[in-house]
Amino acid sequence: MKHMLRSNRKISYAQKAIADDAERAGLPIKATIDLLAIQNGGRENNGFLDSDYRNYIATQRKATMIKGDGPAIMDYFSKAQSADPSFFYSVQLDDDDFIMNMFWVDGRSIIDYKYFGDVLCFDTTYRTNEYGRPFAPFVGVNHLKQTVIFGAALLYDETITSFKWLFEAFLGAMDGKQPKTILTDQSAAMAKAIEEVFTETHHRLCVWHIYQNAAKHLSHVFHGSDQFSSDFSSCIYDGEDEDEWLKGWDDMLNKYGLLNNEWLQGIFSIKEKWAMVYGRHMFTADMKSTQRSESINSVLKKYLKPKHNMVTFFYHYNKLVEDRRYQELLAEFKMRDTRPVLKADVEMLRHASEVYTPKVFKLFEEEYLKFWDCTIDKISKTEGRVEYKVKYDGRGAGHRVWFESSSQAVECSCMKFEFVGILCAHALKVIDKKNIKHIPQQYISKRWTKDAKDGDLRSSVRVQGSSEKLTGKRYFNMHYNFREISALAAESDRMYEHASEVFSNLLKDLQEMKKCSNGGTSNEILCSNNEEEYPTVAGVKSKATIGRPKGRIRGALERQKSHKVQSKSKVLPLPCLFL
Repeated sequence: MKHMLRSNRKISYAQKAIADDAERAGLPIKATIDLLAIQNGGRENNGFLDSDYRNYIATQRKATMIKGDGPAIMDYFSKAQSADPSFFYSVQLDDDDFIMNMFWVDGRSIIDYKYFGDVLCFDTTYRTNEYGRPFAPFVGVNHLKQTVIFGAALLYDETITSFKWLFEAFLGAMDGKQPKTILTDQSAAMAKAIEEVFTETHHRLCVWHIYQNAAKHLSHVFHGSDQFSSDFSSCIYDGEDEDEWLKGWDDMLNKYGLLNNEWLQGIFSIKEKWAMVYGRHMFTADMKSTQRSESINSVLKKYLKPKHNMVTFFYHYNKLVEDRRYQELLAEFKMRDTRPVLKADVEMLRHASEVYTPKVFKLFEEEYLKFWDCTIDKISKTEGRVEYKVKYDGRGAGHRVWFESSSQAVECSCMKFEFVGILCAHALKVIDKKNIKHIPQQYISKRWTKDAKDGDLRSSVRVQGSSEKLTGKRYFNMHYNFREISALAAESDRMYEHASEVFSNLLKDLQEMKKCSNGGTSNEILCSNNEEEYPTVAGVKSKATIGRPKGRIRGALERQKSHKVQSKSKVLPLPCLFL
């Protein structure tokens, strides 16, 4: 029972670092105590009682927010930037120094945006945090067709002012690089801010939200006709010629008696943002909705709880990001370690399997197999440029495809390459007719290839950590090594006696080194609490009742309610480093 005496009980510095890591990872206290007991050979060897550990965790939780939410958030951001010099954060304060909006992004996300930031999905429907604030992640899709996170924000409200501040902060973090396309749901404030900030970007509306709003506003038509759903979907997704599309729209209105429907008149006024006929030339990485943002929101529920304070929210958000990055690493390994099974052993597919990532190759393979069911007819030829009419399975009017022999350039009226990044079956039919057996180089989009991240700069990012984190990492590394040594030494008396002697001498040497190091105190520990470099904040501004109610999809015609905020915001000029 001697280990229970107060004089013999102490949680070591390394054990505290492990406890802090476990707390950030969301591990239960009992599970962490049990893990330490297994590692140390029993609870009596932990060096402390369970109650000591619980008291330590309770003290740490209280200390985390003892300054108040505002200073604790600023402290978190400051430490994050110290650990990752490329970490960028921006905070907007009101006149009373309360935090209104905050945005943050780490170095890895900045690099990911460099490679895959051509298309952004942006959504603000998630609100599971202590303040009920809209959580606004910027997400996209990488070369493996996986969702990638480019940054995140917690907003005070959903006004034009807040959105403009956020988008400007985002561009500041990304060195001014604007995406080609941004996908959002319907919001007048958001649309206005995008128009003013993302001046080089195409704004597309989520077609899933358009369809859901249609089901709400036109429920009597959906229930009254089995055909309306198909006709309305055709207006969203089909059409290559604007005049034909307009005629089809008018025909639908006349067919179902909807000429005077206000909701349809409203969405028709913004048709350029959702009708496919107006967006075929815009690259969207095969995305037509904000589904990837919403999938991130659904995953967040597994990591985040309403009871989490702001700092705990950040830690659990980081865990989500780290888990998704590990999934990308697993997919990369599988891609390098295996080869896809071809549905047809032909040169074109062999070439595609070598350059494209697995999921993109499957998309290309589907298009390649389709062209066998296509018919082709020559329409005209002028100065080396030939026009063909290609029909899939003999259906529809077909697609017009142009081919130029001198440059092997091929264009299709469906414009699949322009908005997805891979050639369509119609273009492949013409390429095959011209006896071309490899994908022309100009039609291999690098962002879909296995080498999309050539020149990856992650290795140049200088990553360092606080003394607490470094101590924990060093402890785990040494613990693993000593477990290997202990397992081997236990196999015989001779090895055991040799290891015991070496351990004893090593322990004496380390104790002597510690005495000689500043009177037994580490410089890292003394320097870990630097003076704050950021302005003092009073706290986090309580959430206003501005914006869309939780769980509600706003219609296209609904206007934002007018609210006046009497506080004048200001942005903190915080230091940040870029790659």
